[in-house]
Formats: sequence, structure tokens, C-alpha cells
Amino acid sequence: MTRLAVYPAGPLRGRVRVPGDKSISHRALLLGALAEGDSHIANFLPSGDCLATLECLRQLGVHIEQHDTTTLTVCGRGKSGLEAPAFPLNCVRSGTTMRLLTGILAGQSFQSTLTGDVQLLRRPMRRVVEPLCRMGAEISDTDGHAPLTIYGRRLHGCEHRLEVASAQVKSALLLAGLQADGVTTVCEPAPSRDHTERMLLAMGARLVADGLCVTIIPGAATLRPLSLTIPGDISSAAFPLVAAVLVNGSEVTIEGVGVNPARTGLLDVLRAMGAEISISSEREQGGEPVADVTARTSGLGGVEIGGATVVRMIDEFPVLAVAATQAGGQTVVRDAAELRVKETDRIATVVTELRKMGAHIEPLPDGFVVSGPVPLKGTVVESHGDHRLAMALFVAGLVAEGETVIEGMECVSDSFPGFVALMHSLGVTVRPA
Repeated sequence: MTRLAVYPAGPLRGRVRVPGDKSISHRALLLGALAEGDSHIANFLPSGDCLATLECLRQLGVHIEQHDTTTLTVCGRGKSGLEAPAFPLNCVRSGTTMRLLTGILAGQSFQSTLTGDVQLLRRPMRRVVEPLCRMGAEISDTDGHAPLTIYGRRLHGCEHRLEVASAQVKSALLLAGLQADGVTTVCEPAPSRDHTERMLLAMGARLVADGLCVTIIPGAATLRPLSLTIPGDISSAAFPLVAAVLVNGSEVTIEGVGVNPARTGLLDVLRAMGAEISISSEREQGGEPVADVTARTSGLGGVEIGGATVVRMIDEFPVLAVAATQAGGQTVVRDAAELRVKETDRIATVVTELRKMGAHIEPLPDGFVVSGPVPLKGTVVESHGDHRLAMALFVAGLVAEGETVIEGMECVSDSFPGFVALMHSLGVTVRPA
């Protein structure tokens, strides 16, 4: 287990780039595999989660040429061209890999099994299995969890009304709908990230969005291959941006970040708290909006967060909790019960670890309440194998008194390889503990 010591930081300054977007990297691989022809992908995220998707596709007969760590060519096999794997497909710790592959494999002509690490086997899978079975899929789970055994068969389209907004479940159903007889419609209670829809449209799929519903119309047409440069991941950019807001005298710009409106909830919340966040050089890249985002040191006040905003920042709540410890008044998070079933129970683990540092934070069934500002104190904290919690605790260590030792920092590679080096380039002092 990797232990890292973090110390209070002086001003953080610089212009940097974060790795490619994790959600888009997964989808570029998966949809590239279903295309007819070669897809060329630049700025791919070579994280543990995305590499799990890459290796699963190779076991399904897809040839993927890695020119370097971030540049790939995916040789598509068409919507029905995947091969039966010789072994169970190991999704490692990636829920995106497992859920999206379940949608793809449900309509293939062979049997396959999806499994993963203990952490992934704890995550709920019936939310994707049950709607797929309504389309005619045959999938056996393990008490609502993986391993999943998928008996590929012909699917029929139908309408799904999701109780919880989920881009992963929505994407799995749309990918199954590509192979189904008849149209498939997915309706959500709130907007979720739409990377799958944008990419499908760019590849020539017949897809119609109407408010909170999206419909895919299958047909004989093939998916066109991609030529895509993946934008920087806003979920990764969140950590240096929040650090810049909290550390006195800081100004940090993250260049080339994806600013898809379905993903920018944290920026809106930070602004509502009083943070000085600016966006410049807005442009489009591969169908996705991209910009440079700058954060400067700012005084913060507490806010209430709930409703549709939660879905737009579901991965950023650990670092939002850190920001809230330094904000005046109460920050209240509700409607975020989904945090209970991420890589960890993120409500429980965020509360446990920030309390060790002196934070005044109380759990709610669907969120938490933070009272501030409170001076944090360095101590030994634990990542629980959750990459986003590990990086949030790193940011907390930058404003804490004394040394903060984070146990289990190796999990950061699941989404942000090079995180520690990037933070060091901005002026952070770290050392192995």
C-alpha cells in the first residue's frame, strides 16, 4: 500500500492539462469496437478503469493498436462482430466497463461472464440487469451483484423509465437498443451526462432526444468510425481547481477541459459559494464543448445542494466536502444517495476521514452536512481504495496544519495517473511516508 505525506502549501500557480476524460475514453473504445472501420483516438486516458475496458474488448476479438500510452487505433468489428471470450471478462474496479459491456453483450450471439475485483463485486448491478431483461435479455447475477453471466440473444426495444438518473444505465440500454428489434426509449428523472448520445450521433446512429427522454432507432446502417481527441476530464480538474480556491494566493488554469453542461455542476456550486472561477477559449472538440478553466483563491460560504445539480457533479462530492470545511456556515448535500453505491460508500468514508482531520461533518441518508470554517489538522487518513476520496484527502492536506499521511494512494491511477506529479508542478510538497 502506497503512503504519501502531504504538507500545507504555499500559493499554487501554473497552467496545466489533466488527462483525458474517463467517461469519454470508455465510450470511445466501446463504440469504436462496434463501428465498421478503424477509429483513431488521441488523448485517451490510460487509467486502470479504461485499461480494463481495453483488455475486455481485446478478449472479445477487437484489435486495438496502442501507438503510445494516449494514442490508439480501434479496429471496429461492427455491431454484431464480437467474438465469444475464452475466459470471464475482468472489469477490475470499473463499474462503467461492466455496465456498458452488459448492454452490448446482451444482444450478441454468445455467452459471456463479467467479473471484477472485490470492490466492484459489491456494487449493485440489478439496476441495469432488470431493464435489459425487459428487452428479452437473459442475464444471471449473484444476489444483485456481479459476476454476471450473459446469454446473448435477440432483443426487442421498449420504453424504460429510470427511477434514478444514471448515465451508465442509460448508456447500457441505448447500446442494447442498437441491436434490438424496434425502438428503445430511456427516460430519466433528471439530466445525466450525455457523452454516449453525442458520440452515437457523430457516428451516424438514429437517435432523438426529447427533454429527459432519448430514443434510439435501430436499423441496418453501420456506425461510422471515430476520429477523436478526448478533452481533459472535468472530474480530474476538480482537484487542482478546488485546491487553488482554498490555498492562499493561488491561481491555476486547467487547459482543454471538457465543459459539457451535464458535467459542470461543481463549477456552478463553487461559484454559488463565492469562488472566483472563470472560463475562457471556449470551443468544440469531437462534438464536446471544451474550454480553459481558471480558479483563484476565494472566500467561501455554505450552500444547499440537491435535485438535478447532484447528477451533474456526482463524482465531485468528496472534494466539495473538503471545500465546505473552509466555507462559512453550513453546506448541506441532499438527494445524493447514489454516493452510497460508488467505489465505496462515499458518504460514510468522506465523513469518517474528514472527521479524523477535525471537520464538523454529519452524514445524512442521502448526503451530508458540513459546518465551517474549521481548521483542519494533519493526521493519518485512509483512501479505502477510492481514487476520488484519496485525491480529496490530498487537497485537504494542503490546508491542514502539519503533516497529512494518506494510506492507499495507489488507487489514484484508476482515474488520474500523474496526479501527484501535476500537483507538485503547481507548488505542492509531498514525500513518500
